Amino acid sequence: MDNVNQFLQGARLDGRTAALLTGAACGAGALLALVHQVYRHQVAKEKMQRARNRRADGLQRAEEAVLQYKKSRPGTDPALILAMSLSELTNSLQEGLLSPEDVFYSYMEKTLDVNKDLNCCTGILLESFDQLTSVASNKEGLLYGVPVSIKENYSYKNHDCSCGVVVNLEQPAEKDSVIVEVLKRQGAIPFVKTNLPQALLNYDCSNPIYGQSLNPHNLQKTPGGSSGGEGALVGGGGSLLGFGSDVGGSIRIPCSFCGICGLKPTPGRLSSLGIQPIYRGQKSVPSCPGPMARDVDSLALAMQALLCDHMFSLDPTVPPIPFNKQIYQSSKPLRIGYLESDGYTQPSPSMTRVTFFPLCPLCLGILADGGTISACLCQLPFHLWSRVRKLFGPSGFVAHALSVQNLWKQHAAVEDYIHETVSEWRRLNIDVLLCPMIGPAFNFDYCGRITSVLSYTILYNLLTFPAGVVPVSTVTAEDEEELRHYEGIFKDHWDKLFKQAVTGGEGLPVAVQCIALPWQDELCLRFMKEVEQLVKQSRK
Repeated sequence: MDNVNQFLQGARLDGRTAALLTGAACGAGALLALVHQVYRHQVAKEKMQRARNRRADGLQRAEEAVLQYKKSRPGTDPALILAMSLSELTNSLQEGLLSPEDVFYSYMEKTLDVNKDLNCCTGILLESFDQLTSVASNKEGLLYGVPVSIKENYSYKNHDCSCGVVVNLEQPAEKDSVIVEVLKRQGAIPFVKTNLPQALLNYDCSNPIYGQSLNPHNLQKTPGGSSGGEGALVGGGGSLLGFGSDVGGSIRIPCSFCGICGLKPTPGRLSSLGIQPIYRGQKSVPSCPGPMARDVDSLALAMQALLCDHMFSLDPTVPPIPFNKQIYQSSKPLRIGYLESDGYTQPSPSMTRVTFFPLCPLCLGILADGGTISACLCQLPFHLWSRVRKLFGPSGFVAHALSVQNLWKQHAAVEDYIHETVSEWRRLNIDVLLCPMIGPAFNFDYCGRITSVLSYTILYNLLTFPAGVVPVSTVTAEDEEELRHYEGIFKDHWDKLFKQAVTGGEGLPVAVQCIALPWQDELCLRFMKEVEQLVKQSRK
């Protein structure tokens, strides 16, 4: 505009002509801005379409490969393979009772079928077909011949980590993430990437590139997020072992919603190198990767495979602490604390019921077996979340920009809070903690509107405690009837939204959350295993 004004003054035009030309110049500028915006929108649409085309092409090529393999091996029984647990499968592979090819193509076929219903995959890793050839000739590794799925933000060479954001498309990773590299070294075959919410900033599972993923138990419900594609695929039977990431419940919520097990380890226990966040440098609430599977033993085997010298060499920032099988397999009695409510969000009726459901057999166990799985139960007498609200605001995240000085004060307050919680834990002399888990699966369009309920998951990210999820029951008609009278603690807008979100959940899985102190991931898994076994016994 300065150049335009100089031109007008130099030309000594009359006021009316000058006004017309000035208006024309402004209009031209606005037009150019509009044209630029339309162009950027068109470029974004084309990038998204190319990404969808790549996905469709990969799915089609994988489907053709499966059909060709089935013709060459008509005697293979995929149902038998798909019904095996991870431990059964790995034993059969190691003993030569199953071939990696039969296992791989059985799961590839199932994944393709599940994806048609649930839209949970962002792309087939076609390189897995080549890896299958090399793996078949080498039986090394704890996960030899096991197909595994990975969340879309896990770096895999020559594939995007878009995080559901268009600007990140067509920027393929230059190398594998550390976890992917270790999985390959252990004989596993990463074969598919799974969907996530846009920018990872939701516990639903939808983005403009790949669309909305659905819950395997009810297509009218969300699978949760941000590792929602993983939850849907594993819950739908398309993957035996998957890997997600968790900064506020992003592994545990999909596991709860989809009826599977998952572990958020102690931050730093597993390498995060090559696992892409939407932005780097967020240290207030640490994110961490973790496994997702049908049962707890699968999670333990995954942790054992990853916590190896190869990972410690690739990422020296990871403490070289191998998996302690002795702790995981111990039968030493546990003293279990429990949390009925965090005092911020009242659990749904099914959440409340199942939190005490696994405790009842533990109480009976004191009399039944002389204490081999006995527990002393104590209710934690403090409302944990009230302190977190003061530190981070209602949603658990920083709601406003902080000065450097205030940021340091906040970090110091978090450190104090962690130490205070550990001291209280020690005072009560508890080994592990049982508490409610968000559930059942939400109706669509509610996850982004109810951040308050994350109080049940993000707390343990803040505390840096390992936290696992185990499905223990399903929503009953009685739960649904009781939900009709649900009002919540504050009887406010958030409580009403939560009630609406979980309505219509009869038959959906409901889980509990198992917690241990930092670096006691094996103890957390052991507690999860006991809960899982007690649930199985009660069903018999």
